[in-house]
Amino acid sequence: MKIAFITADGETISKHFGRAPYFLVVTVENGQVVDRELREKPGHTQFASQDQGDYRHSEPHGFEAGFHTRHVRIAQVIADCMVVVCAGMGVAAYESLEMLNIRPIVTDQRMIDEALRLYLAGQLKHRPERLD
Repeated sequence: MKIAFITADGETISKHFGRAPYFLVVTVENGQVVDRELREKPGHTQFASQDQGDYRHSEPHGFEAGFHTRHVRIAQVIADCMVVVCAGMGVAAYESLEMLNIRPIVTDQRMIDEALRLYLAGQLKHRPERLD
């Protein structure tokens, strides 16, 4: 099983899915961590110079035209993961990940190792109220 964590430093969980530069992908076999891999993650800055398409300010964040395609491009980096853990994300990114069969978990845990321990114990609390 592979679990991705949104991070800027490989140790802490970033506050927003779209802004963090990396995924820390942790591979777990038989309850034991067997690998950790830091993967670069496309984000808002990479998409900033691209055509915004049919952007409507009346649309909620992340639901504007073209954003699902961007979420898919981000998710391709962790297509081999079952779960992605972050401290916050937009509703549209959350829904895009679910459609791609990657379970998003929004947590108030700060440290990756503690969140991983809690997840493996079945005790990591999902905080959907942290979606924006």
